[in-house]
Amino acid sequence: MLRIVIPCFLALSAAPLGAQPVGWTRPFPGHRVIGNLYAVGTYDLGVFLVTSDEGHILINTALKESTPLIRRNIESVGFRMDDIKILLTMQAHWDHTAALAEIKRATGAEMWATAGDAPVLEDGGFSDAHFGGKVLFDPVEVDKIIADGEAIELGSSRLEVVESPGHTAGSVSYTMTVRENSRDYRVVIANMGTINPGKRLVVNPTYHGLAEDFAKTFRRQKAMEIDVWVAAHGSQYGLHSKHRPGQPYSPDTFVDPEGFLSEVERLEGLYLKQLEEEQR
Repeated sequence: MLRIVIPCFLALSAAPLGAQPVGWTRPFPGHRVIGNLYAVGTYDLGVFLVTSDEGHILINTALKESTPLIRRNIESVGFRMDDIKILLTMQAHWDHTAALAEIKRATGAEMWATAGDAPVLEDGGFSDAHFGGKVLFDPVEVDKIIADGEAIELGSSRLEVVESPGHTAGSVSYTMTVRENSRDYRVVIANMGTINPGKRLVVNPTYHGLAEDFAKTFRRQKAMEIDVWVAAHGSQYGLHSKHRPGQPYSPDTFVDPEGFLSEVERLEGLYLKQLEEEQR
């Protein structure tokens, strides 16, 4: 099974200064992941559309200038941005949130977020524990707070909220079940436990309880029974080794339970190494 290696820290960082990785702005065709889950983001920034006959859910955006690209990708897979009813995010870092305010205004969709990330969304990143101190993206009003274990339902679509803190205090994943070919596929839109450069776990921690939050996320993700997974960055879930533009759709394209567990364990190893180094 595919082993994913991410050599570039920039792909994991939301640092607001310096050059942006080219993959964050590089277009990539929208495509069906499985069932009613579509990827509509850039080459490396994961933006996901969950469709239903009563409107759609959009998870994440990319950069501020990415709205036209997201709109084109949504249209290319047969849907309309104007039919988005709910906006979600996986983490309140600017590379995943910067177009939320614009898309909210354009569609009238509601912004739903965890209690940990809602304040950061509403002040445009100013209160972000790691990158804050200035406004990093257009603030977006949160209409509803979502919590661990809650079901998000829209038409025939149903997502379950799985709090995955550490990367941000309110990081969150979403699980869903898709039935195709007389089989149920367990799907997770996973916020992975990556540690941004400069983040501190236990010695002058970036925020109180950070180390415990990461430990909780790794423990929960290792226990997940999943078939298909995607993540906030294409490089995290091996997008470009699993999918080529124009290839025929198959529900098995992103089936990779071993790859998910391997990546969670790899990230946990980096966490344990930093924990040990800080405690010396």
